[in-house]
Amino acid sequence: MNINGIEINKMTDTVWEIPKHGSMKVPGKIYLSEKMVKNSLTNDEAIKQVVNVAHLPGIQKFSLAMPDIHWGYGFPIGGVAATDFNDGVISPGGVGYDINCGVRLARTSLEYNYIKDKIQNLTNSVFRNIPTGVGSSGAIKKLSPKEIKKILITGSGWAIENGFGTSEDLTLTEECGKLADAEPEFVSERAIERGLDQAGTLGSGNHFLEIDVVEEVYDEVIADVFELFKNQIVIQIHTGSRGLGYQICDDYLKILLEAEKKFDFKLPDKQLACAPLNSKEGKAYLSAMKCAANFAWNNRQIIMHLTKNSLQNELKISDTELGFKLVYDVSHNIAKIEEHKIDGILKKVCVHRKGATRAFPPNSKFIPEKYRNVGQPVLIPGDMGRYSYVAVGTERAMDETFGSSCHGAGRLQSRTQALKSSKGKDLFAELRKNGIVIQAKGMKTIAEEMPNAYKDVSDVVDTMHFSGISKKVAKLRPLGVIKG
Repeated sequence: MNINGIEINKMTDTVWEIPKHGSMKVPGKIYLSEKMVKNSLTNDEAIKQVVNVAHLPGIQKFSLAMPDIHWGYGFPIGGVAATDFNDGVISPGGVGYDINCGVRLARTSLEYNYIKDKIQNLTNSVFRNIPTGVGSSGAIKKLSPKEIKKILITGSGWAIENGFGTSEDLTLTEECGKLADAEPEFVSERAIERGLDQAGTLGSGNHFLEIDVVEEVYDEVIADVFELFKNQIVIQIHTGSRGLGYQICDDYLKILLEAEKKFDFKLPDKQLACAPLNSKEGKAYLSAMKCAANFAWNNRQIIMHLTKNSLQNELKISDTELGFKLVYDVSHNIAKIEEHKIDGILKKVCVHRKGATRAFPPNSKFIPEKYRNVGQPVLIPGDMGRYSYVAVGTERAMDETFGSSCHGAGRLQSRTQALKSSKGKDLFAELRKNGIVIQAKGMKTIAEEMPNAYKDVSDVVDTMHFSGISKKVAKLRPLGVIKG
């Protein structure tokens, strides 16, 4: 099959390969059903970006894309690439502007029937207590640069030390909520300034907080380990490092675009600006990126605690009755130094996951002991009008995708296209008709994030499920949605 001038060959019902050609260092590999290939790739530049990423110095095995693939900056969103630690590069385009944008899932002991008549009030309460939208601030007092730098080093630990949650939350967060060797000296004053009043804020765009119900359970055994059950009320939080992370990305893109002249890389797209991992510039970006990642984990930790307090105060129930606990927190915009088997040899690599979620298998020492027998929870949000999924990582993911899976539904329409197609529609009424209460700062965000702007997340998740990359555990349905 030829798409936009690029040959793409069907390998299995869910795997497609772009043969290595021209200056590509590795082939491309995309996980998609045949229906999705025809519906989501024909008018998108993302497939060309898969080819472009295959030119990165030191790239290993494949330039990969998950089924939520769509056009992004440099890398496609849904893109995964591992580069050799000694001879490879790190690229901000392979992480994204919103460093450590990720998803956090918390469970409660509440059942749907108990709160079905209180969804509006609960949503209103959380909306009042969680600042949302562009430039939002005020969840907690404005912090000093000194305190921000502590967050950049300690991550979620700062929130726990300041009363926003418990130490158990750290054990149920990817990397325990902190990447080591994060050094604030590599973060600009402007980035620090942008973070001063954004700890505990939700942001805008596709970020959200949802009150969901577990609508379906596919694997009772694993769901039980994750403490999930049918008709249970859960909370889903999707946000990242806010303006601080955006500024770090912006700062280093400029630095690396300038530095590339001395590295003499021959890359097909300047948006793939990169530096050797062992260079001064590469080390500086990696450290700054870790700072932003730690800020994001701390951000989600604070938001989760404020949400718990909102629910408890609105329902006037005890901690025990609420049963509020973190299930897991996973990043989907990050680059991490990991060890993976390449041609049968364990090798240290830098895994770029941009719009892709880690999906480590059972017995991995890098997932919480609580989940070690079953595998890592994989959290895959959909659009605000349909559903989201909880899945679990597999050994096959480690073999094929550097332990990675999809991160969400993936856009079908740009935000501009969504705004145009939403004209004349009462999106609030449509959501209400489906039993969904929504609170947002403005109509523009609702229009940009309308359900039809996204792929059906069930198609995306099924592709991963039938590929054996991540296995479905439960389906969540939104009841109350908060957007910036």
